[in-house]
Amino acid sequence: MVNGLVIVGVDGSASGLAAAEVAAREAALRGAGLRVVHAFLWPAMHVPVGPSTLGPPDGGLRNMADRFVAEAAERARAAAPEVEIDQVVVTGEPLTVLEAQSRGAELVVVGSRGMGGFVGLLVGSTAVHLASHGRCPVLVVREQPAPDGPIVLGVDGSAAGRKAVDFAFEEAALRKAPLLALHTWTPWNAPLPPPPDPSEPYANEPGALAEEEERLLSEALAGHRERHPDVAVEQRSVRGGAREELIEASRSAQLVVVGARGRGGFAGLLLGSVSQALLHHAHCPVAVVRGTGERD
Repeated sequence: MVNGLVIVGVDGSASGLAAAEVAAREAALRGAGLRVVHAFLWPAMHVPVGPSTLGPPDGGLRNMADRFVAEAAERARAAAPEVEIDQVVVTGEPLTVLEAQSRGAELVVVGSRGMGGFVGLLVGSTAVHLASHGRCPVLVVREQPAPDGPIVLGVDGSAAGRKAVDFAFEEAALRKAPLLALHTWTPWNAPLPPPPDPSEPYANEPGALAEEEERLLSEALAGHRERHPDVAVEQRSVRGGAREELIEASRSAQLVVVGARGRGGFAGLLLGSVSQALLHHAHCPVAVVRGTGERD
């Protein structure tokens, strides 16, 4: 029985094919189905999509789009033969198509770079948009991960980051991988603005000591160890910059997980700061998880 759905966006590029393989393995871990999606922009621009009368019968933009999804589906089946796979070509702009597809999915996977249907699929366009606005976690496939490495989780102690903590523990349990929970802080780094709920503690109070940062990290992980007793967890609270520490940790990781927004230790964890730095520079795939109730 198939439970849930993983979406992968493909465009005929090598990055898209690599994303299809990763997405197939993610679907297999979850017992989910996989949908291979290509966003077909040309009909919306009123460009002829059929074969030319002077060309081969299998030519034309529509046949090319069909080949993109067929090749990606083939790569996915080779990576995870047990996964139920369907493939679709959807007319529309890639950002809109994948955002809509994410509404009914457990996970959306894209490559960090691409071509064709996802024109210029560079970090900063499709991947960043999805990480900001997708309705489920978004996994961006970058360099080859360390297969035996940990899941690295960026922890900032914010309410917005709780979904990322949930996702990282679940992913570690599915992969039977260790989890490195990494929190960074600096003594001059006070959160601005303060929490909207006065009863909620600051993620990193002005002048906080290392012991306070360790406590914040432990509180952020509280309850997850009990729900996932088989996951080996290493807590690491580091005085330093979030971008630099997470990028360095990604060198030996199989996946880095961060929230889309945050505060405190990861001051203003917005795409464009820590999350975007990881999408550009991490040495392994990056999962960005939006918090409940975050606005588009």
